[in-house]
Amino acid sequence: MRLVLSLSDDPAVMAVERAIAEFRSARPVVIEGAGGNVLALAIEDLDEAMAERIEAAAAGHAHLVLPPARLRRLGLERDSAGSMALPSVDRARIEMLALKTGGRIDAPVRAAGPADEEALELARLALLLPAVIVVPLGPGIEIDPLLARVAGADIRNHRQAKAADLKIVSRAPVPLEGAPTSEFVVFRGGEGLRDQVAVIVGSPDLSKPVTVRLHSACLTGDLFGSLKCDCGDQLRETVRFMAQNEGGILLYLDQEGRGNGIANKIRAYKLQSQGYDTYDADEVLGFDADQRGFAFAAVMLQKLGVSAVRVLTNNPEKIAALKKAGLDVVSDHRVLGRPTAENVSYLASKRDRAGHYIDIEGLLASSCKD
Repeated sequence: MRLVLSLSDDPAVMAVERAIAEFRSARPVVIEGAGGNVLALAIEDLDEAMAERIEAAAAGHAHLVLPPARLRRLGLERDSAGSMALPSVDRARIEMLALKTGGRIDAPVRAAGPADEEALELARLALLLPAVIVVPLGPGIEIDPLLARVAGADIRNHRQAKAADLKIVSRAPVPLEGAPTSEFVVFRGGEGLRDQVAVIVGSPDLSKPVTVRLHSACLTGDLFGSLKCDCGDQLRETVRFMAQNEGGILLYLDQEGRGNGIANKIRAYKLQSQGYDTYDADEVLGFDADQRGFAFAAVMLQKLGVSAVRVLTNNPEKIAALKKAGLDVVSDHRVLGRPTAENVSYLASKRDRAGHYIDIEGLLASSCKD
């Protein structure tokens, strides 16, 4: 009899999580698909030694895959990813095409294949720049057994699988200033390899519609009081309002920088300091307007026993996501921060380009009266 030790109830999820870790460690991953296998590597932290190794393995067949947002910034209008041949793995050229503000298309761009799209998604899951080197693996190439291998279909299905796999791992009372009766409930899963937190303020009656806010983590605003956004004000106003109005649930979601991660958020901030607005800065980096998904947030609420909600948000996408997930959204209400000289253009961009419900003129008038 042979005893086999199983390491996971879901090998597909485990394979993607290992691939995410490898990408974040600047190591290549083998993506397996019906059309053949490829070697994929995120361009972040690409050093000369790795570039030489990839070039030797590619033998002139590597290509650089870029998302549509970055291609638009390079002067090519399109709504799907594309790839450009890399006869040599030239770090300076790759950086110009993937990151530089003055970059321009310098070679024909062909449509991205399934494996190319899966490599881009793996970079997004790893919170890296969405730009990858892909090398088709022919039958004559021997693959190092230490390289992580993952099925492309599993990468595509990973976000949905993680939302379904959410579970509570710890909870405890945590008294907050102005809301002494509060409890933190920590969930594992949702996005990437991260934890998510539900803050139950007061003692909301779960048999009735519960006041809820989906708040994406903002290190700069929530913790350090950045004047570039209104996130910290929204967070503290939400807790205060819930404490004074029969309680509620604040979901603190690890989706920094609209899902791009803290490193890319700071890259975007540097671009904003050069005159780009928040959405244009993200597009320069290859990101669409918003990388976040909120399906897992709805699962968190359902696991807490919530079926009907009153949502505190300015973002119509959050309202739509909760409704799509089957929650009864009985009403939605605004939660606004203070306008500052540093954030007023940011607020205007969210209103004008993402449809957020923000009355900037009213905020400014109220601020002047104060």
